[in-house]
Amino acid sequence: MTSKVFTDQMNRKVEIQFPPQRIVSVVPSQTELLFALGLNDRVTAITKFCVHPREWFQTKTRIGGTKKLHLDQIRKIQPDLIIANKEENTQAEIEQLAQEFPVWISDIHNLDEACNMILSIGEICNRQNESSKIVQQITAEFNQFNPLIPSKRAIYLIWNEPYMAINSDTFIHEMMLRCGFENCTANHSSRYPEISLDEMKPLQPEVILLSSEPFPFSSKHQAEIQAQFPSSQVILVDGEFFSWYGSRLVQAPQYFQKLLSEIA
Repeated sequence: MTSKVFTDQMNRKVEIQFPPQRIVSVVPSQTELLFALGLNDRVTAITKFCVHPREWFQTKTRIGGTKKLHLDQIRKIQPDLIIANKEENTQAEIEQLAQEFPVWISDIHNLDEACNMILSIGEICNRQNESSKIVQQITAEFNQFNPLIPSKRAIYLIWNEPYMAINSDTFIHEMMLRCGFENCTANHSSRYPEISLDEMKPLQPEVILLSSEPFPFSSKHQAEIQAQFPSSQVILVDGEFFSWYGSRLVQAPQYFQKLLSEIA
């Protein structure tokens, strides 16, 4: 086995044994991508939030959560590749692991960067044909997708107590734009601004999207917010389609199209 040098999305040079045989994935959407690339025998460990595919969640070694990894467990595995993400993982933990193991870090804000990540991981894992097919499918599905016309003003909530929304420096914002939503909190200085219902009212959202993750909004929350915003559509949405930037993007446009038909 030889080693190759790859550049990650943080512009870091990472020397990796090629192809890697003991992969640890610490990002749920990238774990699902590794499954789609057919790497069952080579992915050794995942996080407790890597719920897709179900069979991996039930059988693979779990090494903590995305923000709180069990570093000693990872060391026992002696991975020849760790696949991480700038936003989803804790910087100090990833820097510590990078001193001991090859760590490839993604940094994703839009669809182009997501597709580049998919192609890069395909190259690193010697699955170029499979990754190219996934990107072709994603591109074809989004090309056929019909967004809302005219656009609608929307607020996307990811958290409760306090309510938290998203600004333009997020992948969710990109998915909102592609759906035809105008993100009411796009210009906020914080990526995930805290916002009260009183602060939301002057923004006059036509649609309020309540995500299934990281906070699992339910019909109870939907009813509470709807009572405060009688002229808005308050809708529960599957957060995985708005925030997962791996192979799940193949299915995202179909989900969005169904969602928009309910809104329109």
